[in-house]
Amino acid sequence: MELKPADVLISHEQIAERIKEIAQEISYKYAGQDLMMIGILRGAVIFMSDLARAIDPSVGLTMEFMKASSYGASTQSSGKVAITQQPTMEIKDRQIIIVEDIVDTGLTLKRLREYFAAHGAKSVEVCVLLDKKDRRVVDVPVEYTGFVIPDEFVVGYGMDFDEKMRNLPSIHKVCQVSEE
Repeated sequence: MELKPADVLISHEQIAERIKEIAQEISYKYAGQDLMMIGILRGAVIFMSDLARAIDPSVGLTMEFMKASSYGASTQSSGKVAITQQPTMEIKDRQIIIVEDIVDTGLTLKRLREYFAAHGAKSVEVCVLLDKKDRRVVDVPVEYTGFVIPDEFVVGYGMDFDEKMRNLPSIHKVCQVSEE
């Protein structure tokens, strides 16, 4: 299957404005404290980078990454969560915000919350750019949400189809290209 970007669902300007708002909330809550943001590779890299730059310097921010996925080269979650890269920094007794590009079934975030709890994190919160609430299979708390979107497959701003289209500055719906 070949997909291409179609209509813009969320513009770059809308994303930038919402990131500022989320960063203000995080900055207020964690002012004068240490905070570790853990981005889920690869989709969250662009979102996390912009979010980190918008957080006030009064927050003692560290950044870490890990890999966890339930998609592979598909447009639907497989339902099986694989953690393929663990954090290298100590997470015990740390305040953590998991930064994820999108939550749909909730299975990946549920697994990540369990992982951090088992490794002794002091607190765990979740920040997602996009939330597909209609696709939720498990109830998982999300403390910071950029946008709630319909059950559409999207690309851009870090999100991909088969590792392509991450570099689009806006978030787009996708359409299938007919192969003739």
